[in-house]
Amino acid sequence: MEQFQDNGIVLAARPHGEGAAVVTLLTEKLGRHAGYVHGGMSSTRLRAQLQPGALLTVGWNARTEGQLGSYTVEDASGPNPATLDDAAALAALQSVCTTLERALPERESHPALFAGTLALLDMLGHDREIWGAALVFWELSLLRELGFGLDLSKCAVTGTTENLVYVSPKSGRAVSLEAAGPYKEKLLPLPAFLRGEGGVDAAEIVSGLKLSGYFLEHRLYAHTTHALPEPRQRLPEFFAE
Repeated sequence: MEQFQDNGIVLAARPHGEGAAVVTLLTEKLGRHAGYVHGGMSSTRLRAQLQPGALLTVGWNARTEGQLGSYTVEDASGPNPATLDDAAALAALQSVCTTLERALPERESHPALFAGTLALLDMLGHDREIWGAALVFWELSLLRELGFGLDLSKCAVTGTTENLVYVSPKSGRAVSLEAAGPYKEKLLPLPAFLRGEGGVDAAEIVSGLKLSGYFLEHRLYAHTTHALPEPRQRLPEFFAE
């Protein structure tokens, strides 16, 4: 008998059989991990606990390690209620959960990503510009975690660390204002807050979302059948209002 106990963020819960659910979690110790929950759809209590973004403490057991296995929900706390009342925050929540479910390999540990995701979800529903910037940082950290990190430390052309205002869509490396020259129209803007300069405003967040979104689409999803989640595609619109 294989078993463990862990904390996990609900990424998705899908109906299965007679009132059950197959639930995918981002667990603290084992990364993306799916399991069968008896009564996950027929029980009002369980269905409420299995909302995307909810934090669960679960027990898992299976006859062999390779089986889907079953979850027992031991404790649960739902998403921040303020998130569910804010269309932008809800879109961000849906985007985060869908992206993780699609992007992460099964049963590969990512403890830093779990901690970062939990911190981000706690911010949603509060100051929009703060969590908007945090979401951009989170998406860049996800890219880095999965081997698609950007290099924003110095100019790809000259090596300077000054006036880094663009990113090359081909290399994912920063480019200085001086080095951009006639090619700047083909480059992606690098927001000041990603350089550790200045404050954060809505326009900067839109630029940040476009930057991270570009690399999610063209690196993370490039060799899959997936595209950016629909809620993620809409997110820049909330900050452009």
